[in-house]
Amino acid sequence: MHDRTEITRLIAQSGTGDADASARLMELVYEELRALAGSYARGQRPDHTLQPTALVHEAFLRLVDVPPGEWTDRAHFFAVAATAMRQVLADQARRRGAQKRGSAWDKVTLAGVALPGEQDGLDLLALDTALRELAALDERKHRVVELRFFGGLTVEEAARVLDVSVSTIESEWRAARSWLAVRLKG
Repeated sequence: MHDRTEITRLIAQSGTGDADASARLMELVYEELRALAGSYARGQRPDHTLQPTALVHEAFLRLVDVPPGEWTDRAHFFAVAATAMRQVLADQARRRGAQKRGSAWDKVTLAGVALPGEQDGLDLLALDTALRELAALDERKHRVVELRFFGGLTVEEAARVLDVSVSTIESEWRAARSWLAVRLKG
């Protein structure tokens, strides 16, 4: 993991339109994003088609549309990247599902989420639907899942991004995981 202060500094500089800072930022975070994407790939079915490098590149394409000034620090940048990766994975699963007419959906495990009874991974489309439902019920719990699972943020980083206490994030994370476990089993 790279120096968080350096990443935050580059985010601030890229927000002023400094193209060199933006390029350097992408160089610094690329491997971290690739590692995060690799953890998603390890949880997918063996026949999945989206490799970690492709996931990062697709997410980068979506990040280009977000003005750099929107990122306040490293944690916030990874929160935006997490959302982009989740959208890429969900879109890819939808395309694949449409091609197969509903069979052999892409699966991904929620590493570190510890959903009870999870055996062979999780239907990514079901997860996306559940996360949309969770967002409608409780936006903060939804964001906590995105930040922790898709963004790989620590509890402390998620607390900073959402401007709440660490204990609030821990509580929201537990509640969101429980809600998702029940929702995804049904």
